Amino acid sequence: MTFVTVLFLVAAVVVGFALVTGIRIVPQAKVMVVERLGRFHSVATSGLNILIPFLDSPRPIEMRVGNRYLRSNMVDMREQVMGFDTVQVITHDNVNMEVGSVIYYQIVDPAKALYQVENLALAIEQLTMTNLRNIMGGLTLDQTLTSRETVNAKLRMVLDEATEKWGVKVTRVELREIEPPQAIKSAMAKQMTAERERRAEVTKAEGDKAAAILQAEGEKISRILRAEAERDAEVARAEGRKRAVMLEAEGKAEATRLLFEAVHQGRATPEVLALRYMETLQELGKGDNKMFIPYEATAALGAVSAIKDVFNAELGSAKQRPAPAAPAARSQAPSAAALSAQAISRAPAAPEPATLTGVPAGPARRPRPSAEPQED
Repeated sequence: MTFVTVLFLVAAVVVGFALVTGIRIVPQAKVMVVERLGRFHSVATSGLNILIPFLDSPRPIEMRVGNRYLRSNMVDMREQVMGFDTVQVITHDNVNMEVGSVIYYQIVDPAKALYQVENLALAIEQLTMTNLRNIMGGLTLDQTLTSRETVNAKLRMVLDEATEKWGVKVTRVELREIEPPQAIKSAMAKQMTAERERRAEVTKAEGDKAAAILQAEGEKISRILRAEAERDAEVARAEGRKRAVMLEAEGKAEATRLLFEAVHQGRATPEVLALRYMETLQELGKGDNKMFIPYEATAALGAVSAIKDVFNAELGSAKQRPAPAAPAARSQAPSAAALSAQAISRAPAAPEPATLTGVPAGPARRPRPSAEPQED
């Protein structure tokens, strides 16, 4: 083998090595920082890129994957997530607790991410832990448990401001877990139980109150409706009684009218009226503790009473009259009152007028004679 052949083989090997090392393919969403003679030269984007052998070289970046740190020639431009283990923090009211967090960030400038900070992943981790302790130290236990959104917003603002010069944009920060001590957990459980019991009692009391109010309102409405129903029933009964009385009165009036027409159209004789009178007396005589006086007896008693009044009047006038002066007074004519009394005592009882119902009417009162005698 001659010297020319050896030289040709060496040149071929060098060219092949240059081609292999000079041609780089960058994946999508990743970039590669290229240095030439140790200085920043360019950023190779996704696609085919040609580097000058022995002059250009990629600058590796150290990234955290899980709990390990890996070196890579490619810089991932996508949004990445970095979770941290729980760290011990002390709240404002001196309560020790463990807090775990997770952040989401994105590299927007790969040159700054490589040249502004030595280890980007470690810097972000330590910055997150220190700021988390500072923020949680200014809050009490209750605030840390109830103000997660406030803690997240403060921590994201601090990290975004600090990582801006590193070419990193912190998009979101979340508190993954908060673990207070076991004693605090027991106290919180008791407090929660007492609060729930209090709420249960309050809810029960409010329910009893509402039930009592509804029951009272129901009784009130029931009484009102019952009173209205009784009132309407009384009104209806009164209307019914009124209607019944009116119908009864109309019936009696119609019966009286028909009886009157029948009596006048039938031209009842005195014998028929007397028979009807006896039937009416029998109807009236039904029952106990009743005493009836016939019509003729009442006429006779009326005549006797009239005679008594006449004699009383005569005696009174005789006492007031002076003694007669001459015997010629014996032949004086009797007075009109005496003649009337004699006529009444001798006169037979007048026939009884018939009424519409067939019951004989009561005795007509005769006019009482004047107490003063009339002289002829």
